[in-house]
Amino acid sequence: MATFTVIDHTELSGDTASYNVTSIPSSYDHLYVTASVRSDYVGYFIFPLLTFNGDSGTNYSDTEMRAINTTALQSSRNNSNAYLQAGTIQADSATADTFGIWNCWIPNYAGTTGFKAALVNSVAENASTTASQWCLNQTAGLWHSTAAINQITLAIFDSTNFLQYSTFTLYGVTGA
Repeated sequence: MATFTVIDHTELSGDTASYNVTSIPSSYDHLYVTASVRSDYVGYFIFPLLTFNGDSGTNYSDTEMRAINTTALQSSRNNSNAYLQAGTIQADSATADTFGIWNCWIPNYAGTTGFKAALVNSVAENASTTASQWCLNQTAGLWHSTAAINQITLAIFDSTNFLQYSTFTLYGVTGA
């Protein structure tokens, strides 16, 4: 049976540009990050950007599928980016007081023989007056590095902020 150990839990006390965890121990099998988030971007949803170990070189690629309500909206592929475009998160034009869900699974994060994969699932509300329209997103990403992951940074496209009360929890997973 898998054991989830909290490495970090953060609830924002004010608007913040990024969630950053450093000195992640290498003693777990996998990492799992879950968040309840909202941003100050003027729109319904926005794209979070995920990086590892402070690497801002063009060492990331991702494939994304997105649907809004019951309509498959798009799929896209990004190569040679300076980040993983990792799903979608709630933005400030969406229904007041709603927060989106963002989850990321990173298997074998401490290994040093292969590139690091990440699987992101996210849900963001997509309307200003009703909670009946949702944006669902799944992203598979790859960091083209064999280095063990010891730092995770989640920021937002267009230099916007995570809003106060957004929460982030990083787990180390063993026995899975």
